[in-house]
Amino acid sequence: MERAAAAAGPAVEGGGVSRRAVRAAGAAAAGAGSRQASTETLDSPTGSHVEWCKQLIAATISSQISGSVPSEGVSRDYREIQDGHNGYHSEAEPDQALRDGNKLAQMEEAPLFPGESIKVIAKDVMYICPFMGAVSGTLTVTDFRMYIKSVERDPPFVVDVPLGVISRVEKIGVQSHGDNSCGIEIVCKDMRNLRLAYKQEEQNRLEIFENLVTRAFPVSNGLPLFAFSYKEKFAVNGWKVYDPMAEYKRQGLPNESWKISKINSTYELCDTYPAILVVPTSVKDDDLSKVAAFRAKGRVPVLSWIHPESQATITRCSQPSVGPNDKRCKEDEKYLQTIMDANAQSHKLIIFDARQNSVADTNKAKGGGYESESAYPNAELVFLEIHNIHVMRESLRKLKEIVYPTIDETRWLSNVDSTHWLEYIRMLLAGAVRIADKIESGKTSVVVHCSDGWDRTAQLTALAMLMLDSYYRTIKGFEVLIEKEWISFGHRFAMRVGHGDDDHADADRSPIFLQFIDCVWQMTKQFPAAFEFNELFLITILDHLYSCLFGTFLCNCEKERLKEEVSTKTVSLWSYINSQLDEFTNPFYVNYENHVLYPVASLNHLELWVNYYVRWNPRMRPQVPIHQNLKELLAIRTELQKKVEDLQREAATRSISSSSDRGSSPSHSATPVHTSV
Repeated sequence: MERAAAAAGPAVEGGGVSRRAVRAAGAAAAGAGSRQASTETLDSPTGSHVEWCKQLIAATISSQISGSVPSEGVSRDYREIQDGHNGYHSEAEPDQALRDGNKLAQMEEAPLFPGESIKVIAKDVMYICPFMGAVSGTLTVTDFRMYIKSVERDPPFVVDVPLGVISRVEKIGVQSHGDNSCGIEIVCKDMRNLRLAYKQEEQNRLEIFENLVTRAFPVSNGLPLFAFSYKEKFAVNGWKVYDPMAEYKRQGLPNESWKISKINSTYELCDTYPAILVVPTSVKDDDLSKVAAFRAKGRVPVLSWIHPESQATITRCSQPSVGPNDKRCKEDEKYLQTIMDANAQSHKLIIFDARQNSVADTNKAKGGGYESESAYPNAELVFLEIHNIHVMRESLRKLKEIVYPTIDETRWLSNVDSTHWLEYIRMLLAGAVRIADKIESGKTSVVVHCSDGWDRTAQLTALAMLMLDSYYRTIKGFEVLIEKEWISFGHRFAMRVGHGDDDHADADRSPIFLQFIDCVWQMTKQFPAAFEFNELFLITILDHLYSCLFGTFLCNCEKERLKEEVSTKTVSLWSYINSQLDEFTNPFYVNYENHVLYPVASLNHLELWVNYYVRWNPRMRPQVPIHQNLKELLAIRTELQKKVEDLQREAATRSISSSSDRGSSPSHSATPVHTSV
């Protein structure tokens, strides 16, 4: 169980800690990297080639100098191997040398998951750590990870990187003192870059780069993602976490106004929607098909959540195909009127368009558009002015520049501000608060859409539902929320993340889901007792968004996952998480049932998520891992809860005994006394 998190989670430098501690380090901050003056982009190597070549030459030269590693930095086992030879060889020594060599190789061997296989091993590969300098060790490339281990340090130095996090691999050659040396720049999706150097004199050195590229980008090389090879067994089946029928039943559906429809059971109505949809009871399938033809990608308005008392609903969809000529669709107009009528508490429908008004106008000129109040008389259209996927991608690129590898302390606040990352987080939270408030306070149904309804729409509906419904703030409920609003409703994970694809410059990539998780983290900071899960839970979700260890975030929609048999051929991330809930539980959690949370969407109340974005910088680590403290508190809480339960049982027993004694006494037979605790 613990192995899954250690290697699949964040790469850890400075190994020698327990497997469980390695995983915890991901939440607090695992270290690696120092920043060069550069014009780095999100998916291009850090620094100029000139600077990189200087580092490569320096690393190569240092590797040729004997005794460059101080003796105190060499592990005890390694010193014993080295000291046993003293530079001389007897006749019996070849066998001893072989045994010692095998021992060293075993010490530097990569741990493997069930189903994982080694593709290439190379010794004396230099990892250029910007904080610790050049570290020489053994590089292992498997079909899941890149693993570097050096026993020249005590404790052994380890870098363990799931290949799924790699965005780009670039090979750089340089000549130094007549030796041909090779450098590899590895750009990652999780806010770090890695640099390797080695002498290109053996044939197997050529295999390093080739295997790294082939295994990091299996889809581009006609190979399956590792999730289809992973064979770990867990006590819990995470694929059973989300049952749409059970979730809709929990919400009180179907009812008089809403029905569960299977019109999309073969994905013919909309190939990016789930098979099971909730639509107004009175709507006929023929009309629904006409609405689908009018909505972009066939994504008709369908119910996401219904208020248990007012019956106000959140429905989601894509933009209408109005076009420059203001095309209308009477079935669509009637459909939205029916959604409004399903809520007797209000005679108005609010349409939240996530886009900027100017962008929506541009889309209208291209055949898309938005609902005019003349065509939808009882509807009010509100633009939330949230930027598109390209702006968000550029914002994250700027953020990576200022947090990795080093931080300019003197300009930290202005640098963070210049990325606009927190401003975009603020806009998302503010939009979700407006949606939640209309539902809760205004008792008014809302429709949410952007252009296609699978990016900003998912962010807004999921956040609003998290604010409105305490169930989604539990561990299982949050898993259900992700499965429902993101996975089943067709957020294009494969396209936005680029699983196994070497096209790092693909314009469709964007950190949409990362932004959502960041918003959730901001809410946990403002309401620390309202969420059952802890920070490690959120970081683990993000790590496995990229790792390709589990099948949870693979493909773009339900139809694709069914075709690829993801639920039967891969393991769910929830299997791993739900098999060890103590790791991910918030010890301060209080179930605020039926409480609506309204986070303050102001930059004064938002902060950069340092434990995620800056975790590779060892100088940002807390002295005591936060996760360890939370686990200790959870153990204390469990112990105290047990004592309370024991005392309650003891008090109840005494109460019953006291009542029984008094009831049998002649002097109290007429007026028995009942004591309640």
